[in-house]
Amino acid sequence: MDSAEIRSRWLRFFEERGHTVVPSASLVADDPTLLLVNAGMVPFKPYFLGEVKPPFPRATSVQKCVRTLDIDEVGKTTRHGSFFQMCGNFSFGDYFKERAITLAWELLTSPVGDGGYGLDPERLWITVYLDDDEAETIWRDKIGVPAERIQRLGKKDNFWSMGVPGPCGPCSEINYDRGPAYGEEGGPAVNGERYLEIWNLVFMQFVRGAGIGKDDFEILGDLPAKSVDTGLGLERLATILQGVDNLYEIDTSRMILDRAAELTGHRYGADLKSDVSLRVVADHVRTAVMLIGDGVVPGNEGRGYVLRRMMRRAIRNMRLLGAQGPTIRELVETTIDAMGPQYPELVTDAKRIDTIAVAEEARFLDKIVTGTSILDTEIGKTKAAGSDVLPGAAAFTLHDTHGFPIDLTLEMAAEQGLAVDEDGFRRLMAEQKQRAKEDARAKKHGHADVSAYREVADTSGATEFTGYTADEGEATIVGILVDGVPAPAAHEGDDVEIVLDRTPFYAEGGGQLADTGRIRVEGGAVVEIRDVQQPVPGVSVHRGTVQVGEVTVGAPAYAVIDTDRRRAIARAHSATHLTHQALRDALGPTAAQAGSENAPGRFRFDFGAPSAVPGTVLTDVEQKINEVLARDLDVQAQVMSMDEARKQGATAMFGEKYGDRVRVVTIGDYSKELCGGTHVHNTAQLGLVKLLGESSIGAGVRRVEALVGQDAYRFLAREHTIVNQLTDVVKGRPEELPERVAGIVAKLREAEKEIDRMRAAQVLQASGQLAADAADVNGTALVAHRVADGTTTDDLRKLALDVRQRLNARAATVAVVSVVNNKPMVVVATNEAARERGIKAGELVRTAAQTLGGGGGGKDDVAQGGGANPGAVEEALAAVARLVAERTA
Repeated sequence: MDSAEIRSRWLRFFEERGHTVVPSASLVADDPTLLLVNAGMVPFKPYFLGEVKPPFPRATSVQKCVRTLDIDEVGKTTRHGSFFQMCGNFSFGDYFKERAITLAWELLTSPVGDGGYGLDPERLWITVYLDDDEAETIWRDKIGVPAERIQRLGKKDNFWSMGVPGPCGPCSEINYDRGPAYGEEGGPAVNGERYLEIWNLVFMQFVRGAGIGKDDFEILGDLPAKSVDTGLGLERLATILQGVDNLYEIDTSRMILDRAAELTGHRYGADLKSDVSLRVVADHVRTAVMLIGDGVVPGNEGRGYVLRRMMRRAIRNMRLLGAQGPTIRELVETTIDAMGPQYPELVTDAKRIDTIAVAEEARFLDKIVTGTSILDTEIGKTKAAGSDVLPGAAAFTLHDTHGFPIDLTLEMAAEQGLAVDEDGFRRLMAEQKQRAKEDARAKKHGHADVSAYREVADTSGATEFTGYTADEGEATIVGILVDGVPAPAAHEGDDVEIVLDRTPFYAEGGGQLADTGRIRVEGGAVVEIRDVQQPVPGVSVHRGTVQVGEVTVGAPAYAVIDTDRRRAIARAHSATHLTHQALRDALGPTAAQAGSENAPGRFRFDFGAPSAVPGTVLTDVEQKINEVLARDLDVQAQVMSMDEARKQGATAMFGEKYGDRVRVVTIGDYSKELCGGTHVHNTAQLGLVKLLGESSIGAGVRRVEALVGQDAYRFLAREHTIVNQLTDVVKGRPEELPERVAGIVAKLREAEKEIDRMRAAQVLQASGQLAADAADVNGTALVAHRVADGTTTDDLRKLALDVRQRLNARAATVAVVSVVNNKPMVVVATNEAARERGIKAGELVRTAAQTLGGGGGGKDDVAQGGGANPGAVEEALAAVARLVAERTA
């Protein structure tokens, strides 16, 4: 039984038993605690936690998953793989242990002809959690499994969680006895190789806390309702049903492995070392294709780095196998052929996947040639010196100068019996990052050497900031820099940096954007200021352009800020303080600031939170903020010692550095924070605060974005207009809009389903006539037909299979083409008699798709592809006919 059939049989079984079929979610996890989806239940986590009401009581899915914790073991053993498909059935407060166990046993042991997998019940062993008497009783008394084939195991083996805080519970595992060839008997408690775990039934009852490992965590409490989460590893079941030894030899993996062997002139099973490399390639290329298919692109952080590391390990192992040039295109094509029957979107998106993968290979091949040569030299030097540790400096040079990844250095050094001075490498990396930060600051502050600013500070002292009480004022120019070089004067049109002895301009800091405005110089010169920074503490540098006249050092000047901008920023900054306090009140002290930006009329505020803030909580926070505004609280600032500020309970702000004397901003009796920014004088001046929403910006960090004052009013006015327009359209009151719109959407969806059903029925109506009109090509029935434009790939596939069935009395080949959105799609199906004559659907599809300007593939019995040239449809069908004639001549 091939993998595609295992998948479809699973979904069909549970759908017939009242489960809603849920398509696989993207591998990109919609969960701040996860980088990638690593378990079948991840998309259902909010339902198990009670955060969202499930739209169905039962569900089933086959979920794409990626796990990378054991990436270094991939290939070395036949048990580890980074990509896998988890078949799952789920109950959300509906059925529990007895029904879950009964369903699992029925599907596994029912004959293949009755829709089951046909496993021998005598070869199935069961494990249950230590104290789960209920589960053992069901297995023994209800199902009839002998007591000697039921074993109890501890938390490490039979208590499931995702490895992070979230749902968890005891589980019961079904294991398959692969026989004496795989080791000693005694059940899964004795031998995990012989007794292969294929299905894990998790009885979701609890919520777990943080912890390390599989058993070092605390149970925080019960879930809102008892639920079921089961997971059957598709690849593991495939090894049994396909009669192969391991997951690398099942149909989908073996196609890629064999292609890698073909490209490098190796034979799998002939040599252990080459077998390891072939397994790494097969696993990693498949994972890479699935990741790219879900929108991940190679990068140096997060998911992008996972993908890049996978691809580079695969490419390097191809080189170890002897490949001299690029090979990723052929491997990607084979992977799409292997996985396309289960995930047709891979076929549709093949060109984009190929482009990304080939570009990454080209980048890496450039680096690996140089890097490997340098690394070999460094390894030789290390061994010659009698050392077994490669210096950190050598690893750093490879990484920083030549782009050679540290993980490859570690791996290749280990192959030569050497360790790597990782501490030294990390230290040099930290120093490099610090230099990068300083470079970034230098760019932000202009091109000047910081010493130039220090010279101004040493000569003239720190810049006095007058902006807390004044929007404009007299000053003297004490320093000028043009193109980063100190200068005595600047002229009209020059981009200039000016240092004043005193200024009302606020320099960017503490999350508050800088003031803009003008500096008028005695003699008539005018400088338009667009930014203010402090490259060295205490020195405000005004960046701008001389609009008129000449500016000289020592000249008297008059500085004027843009007051409208300042006031709008001040409103945003005060609103940020109120939001911070309201979030802490609602979520606790862990909602501490992690960043902010206060801009004119709007702000963003980053804070710590382990998960999304519920909409109701955000609404309460917004209401509280606006209630505080209405209280007309005075906003005051005081300078005091740091100790006094702590005693008063002032909250320190993110990114600020504090001295012995600090400025404390107090908003009535509601908020007290250390802050050097500018604020309103009274909360009533804010007018209105509207929170736009919150989102994740990283693990454990959320971001709130909001509008203040006139910007908030304009937003609400637009919203009100839209609501009025919608009420006119649906002929209802505003409060009825959600229900009315939901009803309209539901009707549209139902109509779309009905249209799909009618279209499918129309397509299939033609089956009989197409079969009757089949051409005879050397004794083989051939149907090569273009159906109505707009026919979907699924309907094409159904038509091809239906026509093939009608022609099953003789050798038959069916090729049907449709054009959807100006893109031709082709499906080819052959029966067993045709295949015995050498006619293969995959070969025919590739021929047709190439004629259409695209690609495709599949199995010998059914395959599909697409192209970009709708004008070549007839030519593509003719090409299929010619190839059938050649094969049957």
